[in-house]
Amino acid sequence: MKRSQDRLVRYSPLDRANHWTMVIAFVLLALSGLAFFHPAFFFLSHSLGGPVWARILHPFLGLVLVLLFVAMAVRHVSRNLLGENDVQWMRQIGDVLDNRDDKLPPIGKYNPGQKLVFWALVVSIAALLVSGVIMWRPWFAGYFPIPLIRLASLVHALAAFVAIVTIVVHVYAALWVKGSIRSMTQGWVTRAWARHHHGLWAREQEEKQRREPQP
Repeated sequence: MKRSQDRLVRYSPLDRANHWTMVIAFVLLALSGLAFFHPAFFFLSHSLGGPVWARILHPFLGLVLVLLFVAMAVRHVSRNLLGENDVQWMRQIGDVLDNRDDKLPPIGKYNPGQKLVFWALVVSIAALLVSGVIMWRPWFAGYFPIPLIRLASLVHALAAFVAIVTIVVHVYAALWVKGSIRSMTQGWVTRAWARHHHGLWAREQEEKQRREPQP
């Protein structure tokens, strides 16, 4: 009992299911997209069953990713707005990189780095959706002039590059901060972890628990 009382729920089962489904979709999209981008990566088309199936499934899988991301973004957008403490946290980026966490201001559920990842993905996924629809043969490409399709191809490649780099940074940061991976696999963090890394969120959750009637 004491052990469970030392934990705070960080991600619900729905959040975790959404996250890991997006991970699978993103990896498959990145691999198949690289196969289309350059002949040297063409073998990656087998990630979706070969070149023909990759060409067919890639855009549909892209729509799945967009829908999952929108569902996640709508639920969490309010927690990804920058506040005064976030600005100060970014000004003290040297303390962040040197792990001088005791000198940093308390922050909410997501730190400024996570919030920047969120907004980078909002922009890049929106660009991927619009450019992807313009390029999508045989459904929509016929409605657009060739110069626009070529421009969409360039935008799609650049947006994919931004999204991939953003995800790589996101994964590295999750590995860097011990306990982050567990929060997305098991859904909980310790109170000490929450107070250390997300002080404002920890206070909010602890106050919420105090207001809830005890069984």
